[in-house]
Amino acid sequence: MTELSSDSRPHRGRVFPERQLSPEEKARRKAEDEVFYQRCRVVFDRVKPELIKEYYDWFIVIEPDSGDYFIDANEDVARTKAREKFGDTLRLMMRINETGACGKI
Repeated sequence: MTELSSDSRPHRGRVFPERQLSPEEKARRKAEDEVFYQRCRVVFDRVKPELIKEYYDWFIVIEPDSGDYFIDANEDVARTKAREKFGDTLRLMMRINETGACGKI
């Protein structure tokens, strides 16, 4: 039988515990993310019917302030096109399919 080590050190905590977000800040950020997602989803739902037939499973990068979007079969190319036009503004990437999901579970 294997003998267990008697050297049991307590686990350390977070590296920077003073940098943890408060529950209020976490809730605020989550609410902002949801509002941003809903704004992008409106654009996605508007263009999905016309794009889904020809561009099924392509990537779409949406900038909700202008309503503009870029599509490409390659994720990196779509992201690069959007970055060239919009710079570092916040954008959402989705996939042109029934749900808009990019990955598999």
